[in-house]
Amino acid sequence: MEFWREKTLAEMSKAEWESLCDGCGRCCLHKLRDEDTEELAFTSVACRLLDPATARCTDYPNRKRRVPDCVQLTPQMLNEIDWLPPSCAYRLVHEGKDLPPWHPLRSGNPQSVLEAGGSVAGRCVSERTAGPLENYVVDWPGKMPRRAKKRA
Repeated sequence: MEFWREKTLAEMSKAEWESLCDGCGRCCLHKLRDEDTEELAFTSVACRLLDPATARCTDYPNRKRRVPDCVQLTPQMLNEIDWLPPSCAYRLVHEGKDLPPWHPLRSGNPQSVLEAGGSVAGRCVSERTAGPLENYVVDWPGKMPRRAKKRA
């Protein structure tokens, strides 16, 4: 059953909600916001708990305790968050759009997000080793994966 087409985010079970995450890691990258213009800039610097090689959180169950400013998404928050990438399933479902063909729920392949070019795996650096965030500003986290656009 393609539950994301049938249910609102608020109606989803915890397991359904969690399965929407494709594991790309883009939301775990640091962002910068200009104080004057409110303009958002993405960086390739990942949270200290994100494994840069796999784009997986190394302590997902305890992430909020270990990283107090880690954002734990809820359906209610989606009206106010403007930094989720355009490929994010939470954002797409919230906006009434379907999941891309490469999303693991549609492809049946947990590696499909990596194959589509949507993952941060191998494209980010840990905050533990990075220098100033300004040195790592990139635009790709705010865009649909290149290969995903061709398939869509």
